[in-house]
Amino acid sequence: MTTPLTWLYVPGDRPRVVAKALTAGADVVVVDLEDAVAPDRKAYARDATAELLTARHRVPVHVRVNALDGPFAAADLTAVAGLPGLSGLRLPKVTGPRQITGIAERTAPAAGGAPALHALLESALGIEHAYAIATAHPSLRGISVGEADLRADLGVRDDAGLDWSRSRVIVAARAANLPPPPQSVHPDIRDLAGLAASCAHGRTLGFLGRAAIHPRQLPVIERAYLPAPEEIEKAETIVKAATTEQGAQALPDGSFVDAAVVAAARRTLSLARRR
Repeated sequence: MTTPLTWLYVPGDRPRVVAKALTAGADVVVVDLEDAVAPDRKAYARDATAELLTARHRVPVHVRVNALDGPFAAADLTAVAGLPGLSGLRLPKVTGPRQITGIAERTAPAAGGAPALHALLESALGIEHAYAIATAHPSLRGISVGEADLRADLGVRDDAGLDWSRSRVIVAARAANLPPPPQSVHPDIRDLAGLAASCAHGRTLGFLGRAAIHPRQLPVIERAYLPAPEEIEKAETIVKAATTEQGAQALPDGSFVDAAVVAAARRTLSLARRR
């Protein structure tokens, strides 16, 4: 499939909500066994999720397991790692590469090959080790920022205070040849204008897509990350110019075109095909 733009989180202890999420229009549904589930509901959420994953679904289903150093993660991994409906494991609070290699080695025998792993960096230590985590194992398919925990760990009071950490993770993903990270969730499901503005800022930083916690957030995220008509027109002009004349050149509007600009234009057109 094309690179996802929307990742919809849903609590694992609410099977009916999970079933609705599968038809909500998200590119990926993430069944959450961690923050969204109370401790006394962990076992039920795990069992319900395992039952869901006995079959494949039209929408890729990922599972966010509990904290890797906590009491629930081992049972989570045992329950879901080898099931046919699992498309990926999201690993919270990753702080170093050994956690990734350990999970990859642990889950590979059950499935005949480790499932796709996605690391959530939610602490100062995780951010410091971003590139090492991103290159830890071939099964690691993505990294992203968990902003609520990171904000608390850093003592950040203003949203702009997270931009350096965001950029570091974006650079690490690119350096490791991983897809651009999706943004972390926007916690106010009623603030769609704020969500749109935050997505616009995230896009300028280099994020691609965003996690959501309610279906009403999905179209806002998709609109924000799909190229606007004028961007598509400009990209088409660049690609057309590149096919008619090789090497660096200037367009009629005065903008300069070289190989890097052409590559970016092709990415824009590829993303535009999702419309």
